[in-house]
Amino acid sequence: MHTVVSPDRLLLEKDLAAAEFMLGEIEGRWRLVSVEWPHAVVAVTVPERDQSVRELGLRFECTGYRQTPVTAQPWDLNGNRPLPHNRWPKGKSIVPSIFKPQWMGGQCLYLPCDRVAIEGHGNWQNEHPSRLWDASRGLVCYLEQVYDLLNSGDFTGAACA
Repeated sequence: MHTVVSPDRLLLEKDLAAAEFMLGEIEGRWRLVSVEWPHAVVAVTVPERDQSVRELGLRFECTGYRQTPVTAQPWDLNGNRPLPHNRWPKGKSIVPSIFKPQWMGGQCLYLPCDRVAIEGHGNWQNEHPSRLWDASRGLVCYLEQVYDLLNSGDFTGAACA
């Protein structure tokens, strides 16, 4: 019997094997943890800070991939569950405006490239065009934004377990 794989899953698998994603892994910016369709868990490298984790897990929901943006939830890599809110990344101003556990119950990040966050934010089309979902780049579009935020001077740390 032949199992049919959906086009969105095939596109995700193609992107995870593509040079751009693999380059991020080789450079140590992120690493693929697991794929259990429609979810992919990726660990994003975090700079060393006192009492801070070295990776932030993100669990992406990828239904409709690439035409439909993904949505990502901070993820406890060891416990395989949503990251407790007290362990979300902290920062001076920009990081806490993106990592807002009180917003949407912590189900996603407050980023223009996020499927859930973009809803109701039509103004982001003009205000943040470089941060919107780019279907031609797929998951890397989202990962680069998170990596850049966590490796900026604004990031102050994320609590360890």
